[in-house]
Amino acid sequence: MVLAPLIQGVINRTKAVAAGRVGQPLLQTYHDLWKLLRKGAVYSQTTTWVFRAGPVVGLAAMICAIALLPFGAFPALAPFAGDLVMAAYLLALARFFTVLAALDTGSSFEAMGASREVTFSALAEPALFLGLAALARQTGTLSLTSMLGSVSTAMWMRAAPALGLTIAGLGVVFLAENARIPVDDPTTHLELTMIHEVMVLDHSGPDFAMIQYAAALKMWLLGAVIIAIAVPWHSGNPLLDGGCAIAGMFGLAVVTGIIESSMARLRLLRITQLLVAAIVLSGLALALVRR
Repeated sequence: MVLAPLIQGVINRTKAVAAGRVGQPLLQTYHDLWKLLRKGAVYSQTTTWVFRAGPVVGLAAMICAIALLPFGAFPALAPFAGDLVMAAYLLALARFFTVLAALDTGSSFEAMGASREVTFSALAEPALFLGLAALARQTGTLSLTSMLGSVSTAMWMRAAPALGLTIAGLGVVFLAENARIPVDDPTTHLELTMIHEVMVLDHSGPDFAMIQYAAALKMWLLGAVIIAIAVPWHSGNPLLDGGCAIAGMFGLAVVTGIIESSMARLRLLRITQLLVAAIVLSGLALALVRR
């Protein structure tokens, strides 16, 4: 929960280096969150309690989802059988209230962004569930702690194609769910291309800080799942394993920055094709482990 905002700083610094610029400080996200928390919030007279509840519910859902996630050699804070499904639906709950808050403003502009968000999430969620189902089938458990902890080099030796396809499918979901290029550009304010950012334009002050922090936690959550599969380091030393997991997270941030620096945002019609490809990759992974 402390290091999550740093991931966005690493991505921004990587993009700056690739473009030959100095770029923002690595801790810029922390400064932005602190500045927003000290400001006041402005509410439109057309909004109701739904608009104010959106950021709160979104952040609460992400914190609960983080509590179900193991990291390195450290188990989750509140693991239980089937917490895999619970974590996925907590992500859906956060999105649901974000969309409701956008619709509550009565703005057709934010409604357009909400419509795009729901459309693309309807394609990203099957890819996420199929990828996690393939991993659950391979490990024989529905708990994130035991499932991610079971991934090892021996498993890679006997199921490398399935695990590779799972990482590829979840990688596309990682970019789509976190509004990153090539699916979305988190820095744009061009009306015709905005997807996620358009839904939070009316939020300000502490509410916008909660949205930004929840987005950082979501990026950490999905990234930690990918790193647990791609870098199954289990030495028995909790500090060493945790350090390797953190290094893997920063490596994923660098890769994300390189992707955003080397390609442009896709057209909206191409985004659906990309997400369908992610569904196919995750489905192939599940088919391979069921053989």
